[in-house]
Amino acid sequence: MYTILKKEVFSPTTFLWEVLAPDIAHAARAGQFVMVHLNSYGERIPLTIADFDREKGTITLVVKVVGKTTEEMSTYAEGATFLDLVGPLGTPSLVEPLNHVVLVGGGIGIAPLLPILREFRETGSYVTVIVGFRTMGEIFWKARFEKLAHQLVLMTEDGSSGEKGTVIDGLKKILSEETPIEEVLAIGPIGMMQAVAETTRPWEIPTFVSMNPIMVDGIGMCGSCRVKVGDKILFACVDGPDMNGHLVDFKELKTRQIRFFNEEQRCLKAYHERQPPLTQGGSR
Repeated sequence: MYTILKKEVFSPTTFLWEVLAPDIAHAARAGQFVMVHLNSYGERIPLTIADFDREKGTITLVVKVVGKTTEEMSTYAEGATFLDLVGPLGTPSLVEPLNHVVLVGGGIGIAPLLPILREFRETGSYVTVIVGFRTMGEIFWKARFEKLAHQLVLMTEDGSSGEKGTVIDGLKKILSEETPIEEVLAIGPIGMMQAVAETTRPWEIPTFVSMNPIMVDGIGMCGSCRVKVGDKILFACVDGPDMNGHLVDFKELKTRQIRFFNEEQRCLKAYHERQPPLTQGGSR
């Protein structure tokens, strides 16, 4: 069993867990993920590690409610325990000294950028971070990114904070400046990552995207997380999460992501029929 030491609610659908997991915290690297298993009758889901503290023995997960399991997670309070946590899994992000690297995050995809940003800073790299939210009420960790990034570009779709627009607007602005960019890494919704890759393609800037497809075991046995990258089939759980954004077959990836949509909706509906509705704070 694993214990939730801290829970922080960022918005009605986004929250943070700080979990006591000394072995995982000790071994974790930026870009890796864990498989969360709430209880014996639930599914296992992959969540990227948003932060880790080796001294405290904790890992941080930032979660968005998108289905039955994540909604159930949102009802857990500080001090609660859950069944199982497996990790760290996946290949760590490749972090090496660069003159200028741009990190792009959308929504909760922003959270896993933090340890990557920290590692790039430790190499002496100049780091620009572009983060995007729909509105001011969804913003989290702004101060943490301001402290670490050399340059932080904050975008909101409604213009309620930072600059109005999407992360693509922010990226185009950075690309138009004279400072050469050696690498771009994007984490967020599939459509956003595809747009980032297409935006950087004419510039021939190496661009990596973090793949989080449907996953079952997390160790390369089931093959459900396969992603077509160029002429190869890679498994996100062992070969990723980071993959070459200019070679990922996003069309096939999107098709695979919605394969079980109807089943997911039926599962969520059945869960709602057994549970009272959520309040804004994630309790019942």
